[in-house]
Amino acid sequence: MNRRHAVLALALSAFLGATPAARAADDNTVFLDTKDGRVTIQLRPDLAPKHVQQIKTLVGQGFYNGLKFHRVMESFMAQTGDPNGNGTGGSSLPNIPAEFSSASFTRGTVGMARSSDPNSANSQFFICLADAPFLNGKYTVVGTVTGGMEAVDKIKKAERNAPGGAVQNPDKIVTMQLAGPAR
Repeated sequence: MNRRHAVLALALSAFLGATPAARAADDNTVFLDTKDGRVTIQLRPDLAPKHVQQIKTLVGQGFYNGLKFHRVMESFMAQTGDPNGNGTGGSSLPNIPAEFSSASFTRGTVGMARSSDPNSANSQFFICLADAPFLNGKYTVVGTVTGGMEAVDKIKKAERNAPGGAVQNPDKIVTMQLAGPAR
């Protein structure tokens, strides 16, 4: 093997040995820090370009920092992104038309929350704690957790019979930032 091939083999080996989050860190990578650790989310502009752009804009504004995980249901999902902290709020940006795709809602999928109007997504999103095929084709997939699901699993859950999965004294997003400027 000549020197050039040896260098390429070494680079490929390093790439394949890197964690998925390290390989994926680009301008569509978001770091969501919780009290229990960092969650790395790879956004999917190929599936939902308008939704991804809205999230990136809000992350850049610091909108998500300090927001509550107001709705967290065991074996289903953890929802955040509401400045009111109760599922009724959104950002000052306009709502986004649905961008449904054939992507499946599996554990670690990030989807946009909305009202009964499919074109009402704004700032709220959820992370699937388990597969949720009943959401397929009905909600917009915006990304996938590529690292830190153990931190997502530790987010405080609602009491078993809590209306709508509302959490008492919920955990919060510490910071949420794009990979480029993240520390």
